[in-house]
Amino acid sequence: MTNRLIAVILLLLFSPLFLIITLIIFFEDGLPIYFKQKRIRENYTFFKIFKFRTMRKDTPNVATHLLEKPSQYLLKSGIVLRKLSLDELPNLINIINGDMVFVGPRPALYNQDDLMKLRIAGGVDKLKPGITGWAQVNGRDEISIEEKVNLEIYYLNKKSIYLDMKIIFYTFFSVLNSKGVKH
Repeated sequence: MTNRLIAVILLLLFSPLFLIITLIIFFEDGLPIYFKQKRIRENYTFFKIFKFRTMRKDTPNVATHLLEKPSQYLLKSGIVLRKLSLDELPNLINIINGDMVFVGPRPALYNQDDLMKLRIAGGVDKLKPGITGWAQVNGRDEISIEEKVNLEIYYLNKKSIYLDMKIIFYTFFSVLNSKGVKH
């Protein structure tokens, strides 16, 4: 099965969860429900990533680690959504649109020039971004960008169905343990 077909099936299966999360966000902080942000995909092209909104509407549009006190912007529901990575469920829409796949490097923010410079040097910029990847299951938010790119280069060189399945398996347990989540 292709990434898109699997994403459509998962979107249908998770539709009740989408509805519940939508209602929770709506009653806590109103519209919009989704957070859309310009991200970088393969070959340094851009797309809009979809996520459930986990922060207040007045939050500056920068990477969370660049906020002075990120916790002041987090919604109560956002804490749980991030801890369980449920805020990433709308990434299924990005897979259906062809912007992402299940396994690959996480899409960089449009202004993460330092990360993209390293990705281009390592050839990682040729990979389609994913919901999860080798760097996510080996440190996620806890590793430097140099370590992240080295892990992505490893993935680029060893890419296989076996490695993808291993990453998906590790992702499931990382999410259950909230491993590597800082915010």
